[in-house]
Amino acid sequence: MEANPRSTGRLPAAFLTPGSSSFMDFLGAHQPELLPGNRPLPAVQGAVEAPHGTTIVAATFPGGVVLAGDRRATMGNLISQRDVEKVFPADEYSAVGIAGTLGFAVEMVKLFQLELEHFEKVEGTVLSLEGKANRLSTMIRGNLGMAMQGLAVVPIFAGWDVDREKGRIFSYDVTGGRSEEHGFAATGSGSLFARGALKKLYREDLTESETTTAVVQSLYDAADEDSATGGPDLGRRIYPIVTVITEDGFKRLTEAEVSEVARTIHERRLEAPDGPRAPLL
Repeated sequence: MEANPRSTGRLPAAFLTPGSSSFMDFLGAHQPELLPGNRPLPAVQGAVEAPHGTTIVAATFPGGVVLAGDRRATMGNLISQRDVEKVFPADEYSAVGIAGTLGFAVEMVKLFQLELEHFEKVEGTVLSLEGKANRLSTMIRGNLGMAMQGLAVVPIFAGWDVDREKGRIFSYDVTGGRSEEHGFAATGSGSLFARGALKKLYREDLTESETTTAVVQSLYDAADEDSATGGPDLGRRIYPIVTVITEDGFKRLTEAEVSEVARTIHERRLEAPDGPRAPLL
């Protein structure tokens, strides 16, 4: 009789057998029921009410890329959480911003982080940024069954491409379809308004600081038009999460840094509620 690994302190043989560098392949082979897309949902009548994350925005600048998100989660017509986190580091040089069903999205990000770490440990090297984007595409495609039941996850992936020496942005649809975005991108319920704002504010030669301000401005505009997007809440001191990825790696701006940007924008909007206007050409 085979000894119980828990009683002997030994790892099961599956953990010691050489195989794929993909953690998802490993999990799919040994415990496929743990993959998010393989979990059966109970039969329900009508739409499933679950907390949803809303607006994520990204923009590149000559030295890297900025990825940011608002803090509001909604459930139907209700605000389910005011200070949720939607932007996470994937590894040292990349990050993921999540929109869609919040619980599945956070779980997918954690699995993605583990997937990249597992690859690095097995192969002794890191995936290219393109390879990371492809791995995330596969994970989203694996969640298609859930998405068809209304539990979709639609992230933005951004990072510093070490080989090309520039920041890059990738957007996805619910089927796992991947597109590289040039300049800026947005996803979530307020993405239409955030993207429209960035069309007027974005330039390729913006500095890191100017890009950060433009991104927060776009989230401000999205919150102005979309009830599911939360703007900077000065009273509760809840501000967007803003991250910057450069050749030095991933960096999350401190609350003090983001609050300074948000307060400056707020003061300007007391005089111009619709925000800055693009110069006439």
